[in-house]
Amino acid sequence: MMKNYPLSYQAVDKETEAESHYILSQHNSNGYTVGAPPKSSATEDFTHTFREFFFHDDPLYQYKDKSKKRQCWLVLQNFFPILEWARHYTLKMFKGDLIAGLTIASLCIPQDIGYAKLANVDAHYGLYTSVVPPIIYAFMGSSRDVVIGPVAVVSLLLAELLRREFDPEKNKEEYLRLAFTATFFAGITQATLGSLRLGFIVEYLSHAAVVGFTAGAAITIGLQQLKGLFGIKNFTRNTDIISVIHSVFTNVQHGWNWQTMLIGAIFLAYLVTTKYVAIKNPKIYWLAASAPLISVVVSTFFVFITHAENDGVQIVSRIHKGLNPSSLNEIYWSGPNLKKGARIGFMAGMVGLTEAIAIGRTFAAIKDYQLDGNKEMLASGVMNIAGSFSSCIVATGSFSRSAVNFMSGCYTPLPNIVMSLIALLFLVVITPLFKYTPNSVISAIIINAIIGLVDFRSAFKIYKVDKVDFLACLGAFLGVIFKSVEVGLLISVILSIAKILLQVTRPKILLLGNLPKTTTFRNVEQYTEAIRIPGVLILKVESAIYFANATYVREKILRWLRDEEDLNRQYMKDRTQHLILEMSAVTDIDTSGIRELEELFKILKRLYIQLELVNPGPLVMDKLLLANFIDLLREEHLFVTVGDAVAHCFAKSSKPPEDVCV
Repeated sequence: MMKNYPLSYQAVDKETEAESHYILSQHNSNGYTVGAPPKSSATEDFTHTFREFFFHDDPLYQYKDKSKKRQCWLVLQNFFPILEWARHYTLKMFKGDLIAGLTIASLCIPQDIGYAKLANVDAHYGLYTSVVPPIIYAFMGSSRDVVIGPVAVVSLLLAELLRREFDPEKNKEEYLRLAFTATFFAGITQATLGSLRLGFIVEYLSHAAVVGFTAGAAITIGLQQLKGLFGIKNFTRNTDIISVIHSVFTNVQHGWNWQTMLIGAIFLAYLVTTKYVAIKNPKIYWLAASAPLISVVVSTFFVFITHAENDGVQIVSRIHKGLNPSSLNEIYWSGPNLKKGARIGFMAGMVGLTEAIAIGRTFAAIKDYQLDGNKEMLASGVMNIAGSFSSCIVATGSFSRSAVNFMSGCYTPLPNIVMSLIALLFLVVITPLFKYTPNSVISAIIINAIIGLVDFRSAFKIYKVDKVDFLACLGAFLGVIFKSVEVGLLISVILSIAKILLQVTRPKILLLGNLPKTTTFRNVEQYTEAIRIPGVLILKVESAIYFANATYVREKILRWLRDEEDLNRQYMKDRTQHLILEMSAVTDIDTSGIRELEELFKILKRLYIQLELVNPGPLVMDKLLLANFIDLLREEHLFVTVGDAVAHCFAKSSKPPEDVCV
């Protein structure tokens, strides 16, 4: 009478079992053996590893078999992609780019004023950030859709970090100099990463961490705008949610201005409504794109004719007219402020780079073209270095402007130049007309722009798919809103790296079973009909075996073995005589991993259990041969497939002493 074994452990009927053994025996007669890879020197191995690490996409491929003249032209194209797309430029493309440029220009002007205010610098510095960097990016950038300028998250990060060093009101000059220094080092960071092809560093910020960090920063930015929206003069300089809410409600009686609130509420409602309508009907995207500029023009005219500033409505007051002077001599080139600027610039540069590449990849995937991450980094670096010399703050890709650019039908990066020229025209000619722009409208524009950054759908999807990823998302979010943007960024990086370390140090080891009447072996948890072979334990290691996980792999295998023996004793089955390790997923092994395999082999030998290896890859096989592990194991215990190994186990089966136990 059959015992009630666990489903994956149950024995099959005699006919099925016999048929399976016959299939395995036939499968084992193919004559194939595990082959050793061709010999290669240590220098060749190191060269291959180095090339794959830094140049996996073979950037020199396009220069092969080309004349010197052609190679020079390709080098220029590599640094200046405009030389490539300009050759195929048409009048139709120009019309599309011109319309897109005009549209994003109407969006950038009010946003630049708001983001400059967010970074605690005068409005013209924000506007000038949409003049110099976009032109450079148009020549060097590889994305057709990304639009360059100041963005909310980076502006907030700059404000928070710079304010710790200098008060933006009492030490305005030093604050501004440190901002230019930070912009310079942000560019140096980005250009260095691009030149050395170290773009993979940006990937340490996982998608989940970026979603959480961005959402937290968006809420923090929105809360900061309550100062302008309510007309509060004495507002906290802290950015955490508790300090901001406390500051808002302690100013209820004497700090809130009802005229300011009314203006802000009306235009915020208008902005949100137009955005909603544009989302529902993408053909009228221009309605939402032009709404910020219309809000600024209408509110400015209203305040001008009513002189609402006399009733406490706070206004921009003054926007510097004309071109910004060079800031080359304003950058700190020595002293302690140089180190401060480098630290702030590194953080701002990394955040800006992450945002720009994420935006570029999003639209590149939609339009089905390739985005070169290293070119993007180099372009971002050069434009920020040039920006730091021309009175600009850190610039990067703006999601809202890039989305509008995409919807407007852009073909090339030319809209950046169109936007830049219009922003320059605004600075030279029109700026005095906007001195009456109310701060509450600027705050409403910023709030409207960052609403979409709180991505509930992505957060819910992350929670549903991967709980560990969601912890990274939640940790970054809470770090930003309850402490600071800097802490949130740090948590993002730490949790992203922690997830990598967790996966590396605790790899999955799967228990395999045979699918009845086949030679196929699969994970018994995924395939409940898979049958565990009596007397044979089949495990699959799904990771490279390194010093960081080698001991864990050995101990996990032995735990599987102990559990198997417990089941054998419980159900009075034959004890385990063979341990089969399926190693096709083991991409690499180091000396620590080999040492632990040797230790495992010795432990199994003392227990009268034979170790069998299945399908080690060429790199793993090469190292096992060099370490003489194959001599220790013997070649007859190496197999191409699990079916071969199982057939061998049945052919060589012999019972060890009954008193042997794990």
